Amino acid sequence: MRMIAGFFLVLVMLAAPARADTLDHLQSAKADDYFKIESEIIGRPFHIFVRLPENYEEGTKEYPVVYLLDGGTNYPMLAPYYLLLSIDEPMPDIIMVGISYGGAGFENGNYRGTDYTAPSPEREFWGGAENYQNFLASELIPVIEEKFRADKARRILFGQSLAGQFVVYSALTNPDLFWGRIASNPAFHRNLEYFRDLAPETPQSSPQLFIAAASNDAERYITPRDALLQHWAKNPPPWEYEVGALNGEYHAAAAPLAFRAGMRWLFPKQE
Repeated sequence: MRMIAGFFLVLVMLAAPARADTLDHLQSAKADDYFKIESEIIGRPFHIFVRLPENYEEGTKEYPVVYLLDGGTNYPMLAPYYLLLSIDEPMPDIIMVGISYGGAGFENGNYRGTDYTAPSPEREFWGGAENYQNFLASELIPVIEEKFRADKARRILFGQSLAGQFVVYSALTNPDLFWGRIASNPAFHRNLEYFRDLAPETPQSSPQLFIAAASNDAERYITPRDALLQHWAKNPPPWEYEVGALNGEYHAAAAPLAFRAGMRWLFPKQE
């Protein structure tokens, strides 16, 4: 009986899910800090993952902070990627913050289709970008800048697709909230008119926006994106922007290259 009980105990141990602390052994992807924040503005929680620069504890330097939208995907992908980039390329030391919903789909609390979007006549659940931006400005960013040595003058926002739409929305409506913004293949396919009609706020600082444009993106994304850029060519926004072509790339898979190109544009020389 003891042998049988021991056999079943081994089976249970093998079938049990991996403990969260085993992620500590993935040295390039682990978080130096994690916390859950309950947003009063939005009424939903978010999972926050923070990666600190090497030797952070040894000094008093303040670091640029990169806020990753869709952090559940982008944080575990871009945290190790940035570590490798910093070995060979002129990349600054940064604090990386992944903002995660904790799951995929509305049923699992992922409301990116609401939070990252401006209003659209085609989608009733779109249009939560204003609330989400208020959450960042009033609830999350103050916590990050209180807990860590963050350079308040060098906040950076990264988003892909609908999150890229939010990056552009933020530049137009609250340009001083972030110094740098990277929009990877921003999707305006259901609310282009909103962005063309929106009068941009005038910044007090000198914010910058990088838009990554994959050449093999779907036509339904390319057409409205190019229409907005043509509108800006005739009516320039009151901040600096750059469009970077990602030749041969597609919509979602271009995020790492967009991040790399945007960071190299924002930081042309290593700090």
